[in-house]
Amino acid sequence: MAAPVPPGAPRPGSNAQQTTPPNFNPNYQPNPNSLADNTQNLNLNRPLSMPNSGPRPFPFGQQRPFPQSAGFPVASQPMARPGLLPAMLGRPAVPPTGPPQSALPANAPPGRPFGPPVSQASPFGSRPPPASLSSTGGSVPPSTALPSSDVPGVGVAPPPPTGARPGPFVSSSPFTSAPGGPLSNGPSAIGSGALPSAARFPPASVSQPPPTMMSARAPAQAPTMHSVLGSSAATSQPAPPMPSASPFSAVPQARPPPPGSLYGPQTWPVQPQQGAQPPVIPGSAQAQPPRMFGMPHQLPNQAMTTIPPAMGQPGAPLSGPSKIDPNQIPRPIPSSSPTVYETRQGNSANPPPPATSDYIVRDTGNCSPRYMRCTINQIPCTADLLTTSAMQLSLLVQPLALPHPSEEPTQVVDFGESGPVRCSRCKGYINPSMKFIDQGRKFICNLCGFTDDTPRDYHCNLGPDGRRRDADERPELCRGTVEFVATKEYMVRDPMPALYFFLIDVSMNAVQTGATAAACSAINQVISDLPEGPQTLVGIATFDSTIHFYNLKRALQQPLMLIVPDIQDVYTPLQTDVIVQLSECRQHLELLLESIPTMFQSSKTAESCFGAAVKAAFLAMKSTGGKLLVFQSVLPSAGIGALSSREAEGRTNISAGEKEAHKLLQPADKILKTMAIEIAEYQVCVDVFITSQTYVDIASISVIPRTTGGQVYYYYPFSAVSDSAKLYNDLRWNITRPQGFEAVMRVRCSQGIQVQDYSGNFCKRIPTDIDLPGIDCDKCILVTLKHDDKLQDGSECAFQCALLYTTVYGQRRIRVTNLSLPCTNMLSNLFRSADLDTQFACFLKQAAIEIPTSPLVQVREQVTNLCINILLSYRKFCATVSSSGQLILPEALKLLPLYNLALIKSTGLWNDGRIDDRSFWINSVSSLSTPLAVPLVYPRMFATHNLDSKEGDESVLPPTIPLSSEHVSDDGIYFLENGEDALIYFGSSVDSSILQQLFGFASVDEVPTQFVMQQYDNPLSKKFNDVVNVIRRQRCSYLRYD
Repeated sequence: MAAPVPPGAPRPGSNAQQTTPPNFNPNYQPNPNSLADNTQNLNLNRPLSMPNSGPRPFPFGQQRPFPQSAGFPVASQPMARPGLLPAMLGRPAVPPTGPPQSALPANAPPGRPFGPPVSQASPFGSRPPPASLSSTGGSVPPSTALPSSDVPGVGVAPPPPTGARPGPFVSSSPFTSAPGGPLSNGPSAIGSGALPSAARFPPASVSQPPPTMMSARAPAQAPTMHSVLGSSAATSQPAPPMPSASPFSAVPQARPPPPGSLYGPQTWPVQPQQGAQPPVIPGSAQAQPPRMFGMPHQLPNQAMTTIPPAMGQPGAPLSGPSKIDPNQIPRPIPSSSPTVYETRQGNSANPPPPATSDYIVRDTGNCSPRYMRCTINQIPCTADLLTTSAMQLSLLVQPLALPHPSEEPTQVVDFGESGPVRCSRCKGYINPSMKFIDQGRKFICNLCGFTDDTPRDYHCNLGPDGRRRDADERPELCRGTVEFVATKEYMVRDPMPALYFFLIDVSMNAVQTGATAAACSAINQVISDLPEGPQTLVGIATFDSTIHFYNLKRALQQPLMLIVPDIQDVYTPLQTDVIVQLSECRQHLELLLESIPTMFQSSKTAESCFGAAVKAAFLAMKSTGGKLLVFQSVLPSAGIGALSSREAEGRTNISAGEKEAHKLLQPADKILKTMAIEIAEYQVCVDVFITSQTYVDIASISVIPRTTGGQVYYYYPFSAVSDSAKLYNDLRWNITRPQGFEAVMRVRCSQGIQVQDYSGNFCKRIPTDIDLPGIDCDKCILVTLKHDDKLQDGSECAFQCALLYTTVYGQRRIRVTNLSLPCTNMLSNLFRSADLDTQFACFLKQAAIEIPTSPLVQVREQVTNLCINILLSYRKFCATVSSSGQLILPEALKLLPLYNLALIKSTGLWNDGRIDDRSFWINSVSSLSTPLAVPLVYPRMFATHNLDSKEGDESVLPPTIPLSSEHVSDDGIYFLENGEDALIYFGSSVDSSILQQLFGFASVDEVPTQFVMQQYDNPLSKKFNDVVNVIRRQRCSYLRYD
């Protein structure tokens, strides 16, 4: 039976005299001007009737991230239609004392959260020196064809002769040879104040073509390059004639843009002996060349990039140097300004801009590519054509993705008690691609082709163009993304309240490392960011070898501890008093969070009953559902789901570890998986914050968040000095980002295509739907598609994602996302319309799926062959006749080999590394969004030592630097980031004055292993801190320095 023990009183069996450890400062007051304090609370569907629902000013008087300037569209006034979705509004960390004042135009929704980092770190102890970072690249195995592919493999070319430059896609890393080495750094600390407004989204990785150079048979010319966005062409100086073949030769683009394209005409130069006529567009009346599986045998005007063979190889030129100019190797080229993108023009779909670029969407019938992207923007008509291309047909769906601040908010439509109009056969929702006939009395479903009667109260006559006269006035008929108010038939029960339950590890290791105090401090600061209103419920519990609940009723003078000693058959004491309304228990909750580190400071209990604590907290939340946020510091060693140190066992048995190392990436048993399925069934979403300095078996622990739609946060080795700020910012963004509860999602396709599988963080009980106890703006779902029939050339294939969810304010909504793409019978059109970022994101996610079940060598070989087979198919069926030793790349996928090599060298696929690091990488990739897929393996690098030279440049971020040693100098300082972690590289000959201005050190030798980055009183330091904060805003992540 639970024994009541008041907080602060000695626990049974513990020493009554408790002393404060040296790493805890009870008087520590966090700086309110941290990054998260300036992070906007983007509340999804906040009712206008709720308190503090009006526009709020940006903290610290900062401007919008995107100024409304010429060329930028401004969100227009909402149309006169039922139910406008409220803009996602910012909210300061502390409730304002006066009426909210808007700092923005009424029609412009705020953007992504931003703000400066904390300027005072929490003094909870010191961080041990991290292990040395080794840059070990995985070797590429011999290429073999995948069993699932009908395309034969490609033989590996012989090595280049002695003295030749390495291959064009292999670059030496500058981070292992310089004496400076990598730096372990703490959080940035700058003073409060307004930061310059800057782009919220990452710069574009627009795959612009390299300079066009003629082949060896043609006279040398000055290369020219035109921007795909319609900018002026850049012409380089004429190069001296060379006796050998040029490294690259580009063939003109095969498809002109549609009339009125925003990107302007694609003016690629034409090679000699090649026709300048544009290719035949599917559906046109021009004659088509003979083709196999609908593929042209030779397309002389197909866009491609070729790399000649090295000297001495078959097919190589007879004379000339064998080196390849590294400056002409395809690399990502960021864009300088946002691009305006209309989803449809002239009754046809526009190909989307790159996912990593900065663009503003105008929804004209198709959804924004932020919400749903396809790997190929023209759908192959047959399965044979798709197999021949060797590409994947998949969707990446991110239904609650953050919009650009200049975009219109998603419209909400309320059909009343009748509910939204749907197809009676496939249950598809009304959308812009459904065709009305018989004067509007009937409509044809674009998904299944069934003809339905139009409801009498929804009838409207058709105009001369065949569209309904009110189509432009109804969001569901003119917008690709819309949100319907759900009726009672979509509810099994009343919408659940917003419940947040905090579960904190108070074992001896957690207390001594400062993890417990850091967690309590972070929770205490984010209480003010929880949704306001009577439906917001909270609860809190702690655990070591036992579980401690707390009675937070207002009637009590102080919170009351309730101990549950049985960790094999757990239960919840006083369920009604453990979870209470936030408005009633706020004082008790704040007092308790301040007392917990002191209560357990002399604890000698080293065990942790993670599984039992999660089960007990779930029992308390079972009747309502909600979010369970767990702070774990050590390996769970007691109670339900107790684990052992499998990593140490793998090191002991080396022979077995080499043969079955991948099994350490699988859950140890099925206990936690079974419990996770039960938790998901009752709509509880679990997020785990791992603040550890040792092995904790993330492979087993992560089963619970992955099954319940949650997320794993990993801080290793945890240091309360440098990681407390990131822990707080991660927790605050987790709570305040747009999100929903008790969600169900289904993707419907047109006839001829069907969903094969889903991949991501969810629970699936039936084949067609996935259950998401929690869904937020950062979660992405991979939907794999397959053919079940032939499609008609020239028609359109439609995809519709329907997400039924509950907002944080208890409103039941249906978010419908529509995408309609043309079908084609030509293989060249598939390569021309391939989406590089989405294709690579599929590579990344499929590799993460295979790593726990296959040896790393085999996974690397599969990833390599995926890339090889695509290039082989393009060369065999679409490219012009060329030397057998040349590498020919399709224009749309010319960066795929570069990203593929980066993936092979990533944390998930390299040979060396900790088991927990690889497990965390797998979990991160499973729900990773498309814009963050490329930076994860191919990070951005900036030079920070010459920021003063950027005078008059509007952009805060300096230009990115290619990741090769040729671009790194010994007298430079470089900043590398991948969206989650950051690294600062010091050259061995850095100018002491620059080092003093940026970091306060006179030489590289004085740089300690760990320090807190501060802003000094000089322009260079200010610019560097501005750069870091812009990147943090773009990534919605507080970068951790490793």
